[in-house]
Amino acid sequence: MKKLVLLLSVLFVFNSCSLDEEKYSIVVLPVESVVDMPLEFRLGETYHITMKYRQPTSCHSPYGIYYEKELNNRTLAVRNLKQERSGCNELTDVLVEQTFSFYVTNTGNYIFKFWTGKDEEGNNTYLEYDIPVN
Repeated sequence: MKKLVLLLSVLFVFNSCSLDEEKYSIVVLPVESVVDMPLEFRLGETYHITMKYRQPTSCHSPYGIYYEKELNNRTLAVRNLKQERSGCNELTDVLVEQTFSFYVTNTGNYIFKFWTGKDEEGNNTYLEYDIPVN
């Protein structure tokens, strides 16, 4: 039994160490469009909202959603994990969907601002939706 535990421990140590440690960074990407945005919400219900974005390179992979809330205002974008390595292929036609669930907890309108990038002057731009709660 002790030999088995020792063997498993040694295997764990060798598997957990990597000589070629890969480097990653988290990047925020702009939203290209919003799919399935309801025209109204009902209090206490959950809605699934889908965003589409362009995957810039083959070294990018989905890593969740950037989500900021302040009262009934929501600001969103897409997060990707970018592998820092050479040999990444630039992708021009790859649209990816990212879906999140939104649970309605307040009355009044919700303002959704989906970040679409920056304009020529460096100002943030958004797709904005003003959704009432009925």
